[in-house]
Amino acid sequence: MEKEWNNEHGMNRRGFLRQAVLAGSTFCVASTTGKAGGSEPAVMNISGGPDTGLAGMAAVHNRRTLGSGTAAMNVSAMGFGCMGLNHHRSQHPGKEQSIALIREAIERGVTLFDTAESYGYHKNEKLVGEALKGYADRVFASSKFGHKFVNGVQIKTEEDSTPANIRRVCENSLRNLGVETLGIFYQHRIDPNTPVEVVADTVKELIREGKVLHFGLCEVNAGTIRRAHAVCPVTAIQSEYHFMHRDVEENVLPVCEELGIGFVPYSPLNRGLLGGMINEYTRFEAANDNRQTLPRFQPDAIRANMRIVEVLNAFGRTRGITPAQVALAWLMNKKPFVVPIPGTTKLSHLEENLRAAEFRFTDSEMKELEEAVAAIPVIGSRYDALQESKVQK
Repeated sequence: MEKEWNNEHGMNRRGFLRQAVLAGSTFCVASTTGKAGGSEPAVMNISGGPDTGLAGMAAVHNRRTLGSGTAAMNVSAMGFGCMGLNHHRSQHPGKEQSIALIREAIERGVTLFDTAESYGYHKNEKLVGEALKGYADRVFASSKFGHKFVNGVQIKTEEDSTPANIRRVCENSLRNLGVETLGIFYQHRIDPNTPVEVVADTVKELIREGKVLHFGLCEVNAGTIRRAHAVCPVTAIQSEYHFMHRDVEENVLPVCEELGIGFVPYSPLNRGLLGGMINEYTRFEAANDNRQTLPRFQPDAIRANMRIVEVLNAFGRTRGITPAQVALAWLMNKKPFVVPIPGTTKLSHLEENLRAAEFRFTDSEMKELEEAVAAIPVIGSRYDALQESKVQK
């Protein structure tokens, strides 16, 4: 049974937040202005009643808590991954359509929007920033630091999480997004030359200054999580997690549960494959789609891996839900602190994804699904050798 999470969350301006952190406590102040770029978003009434205009619509009606104690963050049970609106997903919609889609997601209860400096080098952040104008008091805009750029070009063989670069990226992200405070500031990938304790201490300073609300890490192991958390409480770990990549279940999810840290799965539909809309004949745009370089998305691998999609389809067909909804609902039924961030460029897929937040599977259904999928070998690595080397095991 899903745990019922506290739905009370106030707002505080940067000055109050700074004083709260310095005092070792958290202030929750009700909004009187309706504007707060540097505060906890106001909680909307999204119960679906007649006063909300959401009755019968696909919307996120539930909330979850990422993190605990002073690092706790109350968010919609499903977020929105913004990368694909312009980066790594072949053809993408125009600027106005993307802005409209983000705003539609907000109106349907989504409060967590995920972007990064590296998604087109500032382009995605600026796009998200435009979409969030007038909505900053209702949502969290989260971004990431850590990749190394020289004159706007990523140096893919190196990472840079030096304090100076973390601060530089933070200022750029705040400006690009048009907010006073970043919801979660994630380290995108570990920098082997900068101890995670130094990274955590730098983000801790940014939290004290009111420029960042919460600290997050991406694709790290349990040992790194413990070391970082000892310096600055971690609110969320973001890693790839879905039916075809379950490595985090071995060590990462248990340590998150132990320490009271939230978990945010990215690519919860395995870059679209688990939604059933990709097959061996799909052609990815050479200039703007990293899937063409991934072993798991080569034609032979796709053909073999479609057997997993068929399992999800068979399970969902008798319950009136799609393979994508099965995949998302399974994640959300795993742990109450899991908040997936599927991305899309289409309103129809947004509606499909949001509906998945409504489904609850019994223990026997979860076991049935997992056993059926586990019986099918996954063909192809998720990343090429260079990208895989940047992911902690």
